[in-house]
Amino acid sequence: MAEENGGNGSSAPPGGAGGNGSSGRKTGVREQVTVLKETVQAKTKEQLEELKQPEKTQLYRSIFRVKHDAEPRNRALSVLSNVFFHLHPAKVNRDAVRYNFTWGMGGITFYLFIVLTFTGVLLMFYYHPSKVQAFRDILYLENDVPFGKLLRNMHRWAAHLMIIAVWLHMFRVFLTGSYKRPREFNWCVGVLLMVLTLLLSFTGYLLPDDQLGFWAVTVGTNMARATPLLGNEGPFGSLLGMTPYNDVRFALLGGSIVDANALLRAYIWHCIAIPLIAGIFMGVHFWRVRKDGGISGPAPIMLESEIKEEKGPRPVILKPSGMDQFQK
Repeated sequence: MAEENGGNGSSAPPGGAGGNGSSGRKTGVREQVTVLKETVQAKTKEQLEELKQPEKTQLYRSIFRVKHDAEPRNRALSVLSNVFFHLHPAKVNRDAVRYNFTWGMGGITFYLFIVLTFTGVLLMFYYHPSKVQAFRDILYLENDVPFGKLLRNMHRWAAHLMIIAVWLHMFRVFLTGSYKRPREFNWCVGVLLMVLTLLLSFTGYLLPDDQLGFWAVTVGTNMARATPLLGNEGPFGSLLGMTPYNDVRFALLGGSIVDANALLRAYIWHCIAIPLIAGIFMGVHFWRVRKDGGISGPAPIMLESEIKEEKGPRPVILKPSGMDQFQK
């Protein structure tokens, strides 16, 4: 038994087969680490190259399933066949995108509308359209809510700037004749958007429920009484049976005076109805800009490098006799 135990239970010497197996495993691990390191470096280099040209990546091609070779036809096809790129034409007049021509007022107006929408949604979290709570909410917003005064002032000044930007945009379009054929319809859409912008500002005046808003809405709705056909004091209003209790002023206020009904209606018009209508007309406006050939620009100006010499004999200009003395 001792011999068997000695023969079967004897341990291998340090330099035997056990040592060779351990060194072999270490060599294999080193080789795997080396291969893994080379693979990671290759992948990293490949990804860095893809970041330099993202349009060549498979992810980009899976989203925009068009060949993006540097050819005019493929570039135009990528624009025309993609809903995002289709908002812009395949080719743009170089002179039409100059800021000294367009002033950038259309884009600035849309940017301000986005700012107003974002800040307006945040303001709705702290506002109740009721006579008891409205003005208290404004005081709470300005004095207790963190950055509340900044938020309200951003909304207020963006509204003022949007009015200015809309007027400047309309002024620029008129000066450059951009309302002419084939953009007559889009000019009418722009006029409607300007009216909606003014209505947004007017309905927002009453929401703080302070003296400024109260008297501004009082004066504005009193003017509505003189609306033709719809006002009880306007032309032909009496022929349609308009009275102080069923005319357009009564409809705007929800009554005969500026009270809780007027505040609630101003809130609904300002926060829901007019923004939705304006958003629809903005979509139509942008679509028509695209379909009418893009932004209208001045007469095309050719660069000196683009001017090509005309082939063939040049025409001979004959001067009448006696012209030289007038030129002197």
